[in-house]
Order: sequence, then C-alpha cells, then structure tokens
Amino acid sequence: MERGSSGLQEAPAAPGTVRQRVTRLTREVAKFGAVGGAGLLVNLLVFNLVRQVTDLQVVRASVIATIVAIVFNYIGFRYFTYRDRDKSRRTKEMTLFLLFSAAGLVIENGVLYTATYGFGWDSPLQSNIFKFLGIGIATLFRFWSYRTWVFRALPVRKDPVAGEEAFLESRPGPDKPARQHVS
Repeated sequence: MERGSSGLQEAPAAPGTVRQRVTRLTREVAKFGAVGGAGLLVNLLVFNLVRQVTDLQVVRASVIATIVAIVFNYIGFRYFTYRDRDKSRRTKEMTLFLLFSAAGLVIENGVLYTATYGFGWDSPLQSNIFKFLGIGIATLFRFWSYRTWVFRALPVRKDPVAGEEAFLESRPGPDKPARQHVS
C-alpha cells in the first residue's frame, strides 16, 4: 500500500503476484478437471462395457479402460489444458506422459486389485466404487506429475517493447546529456 494525497491507495499489482498465480492455477485445475472428468467417463464407460461384453477379469478390463482413457486424456491435455505450454520436445513429452500415466495406471488398478482380490469385493457396484476411488488417487499424482514434468511451462519472456524503451531512455539524446563515467 502507498500513501497518496487521498489516503491509503493500493499499489499496482506486480506481474506474478500471488493472486495472479492462484488465478492461473485455478484456471489450470478447471481445465485439467474438465479433461479429466471426460476421461473419467470414458474410463468408466469402457470398463463397464468390457465387463459386460467379455469374460475378462475385473482388473484386466480396468487396465484396458485406463489405456483408452490415457489416449483420450493426452489429446485433451495437449490441445486444451496445456496448449500454451512448450511443444518443442514432443518425443520427450510423450515419453514422460506415458511413464507417469503408467504409474497412475498402477495406482488406479492397484486400489481395484486390492479391493477385488484382497477383500473379495467383486460385485459390479463395488468394482465401480473402487475403480472410481483408484482414479481419484491416481489423478492427484497425475496432476502433479503432468504439470511438473510433462507439460512444462514456457519461460516467462520479458516484454521486448519495454526493454527497448529502457534502452532508449538510457541513451543520450538532444535534450539529455551523456552520462559521465567515473573511474
């Protein structure tokens, strides 16, 4: 806060303030949630479809559904949630995405495996509840890993116009004498 002629006034916000960072993070979480929510529906629909149409065991059906959702989510994250992020290293991005997605797959299906084979909870309702719980836990891991390692933010670029103006202001001109350097 600065004191002005009319009392206390709020100082202009500097770029990168806490409020701006929270706003950006909130927007990112909302986009991540939109893609993730659609991916959740894809995951659960494919899971239940595979369970209804085939005789695959519950965890195998879940792994298939998770893989379909991973492909769906990559497209959503790359072209919607993180479309403004660095695109220069797609091979590295894809490798890291698949690595962290595989870790998420293990987390997600580990919860379902434990419920099914550790506790014998294998009814369709129980399977869907633990599939959903596993997705939730894995989502926390995925959000952190994708934003930290996979879809990296581009470095903040300084405004080139502001840089030029500062440079021009420091140069001597007709109404501005040259600075004397003291050694």
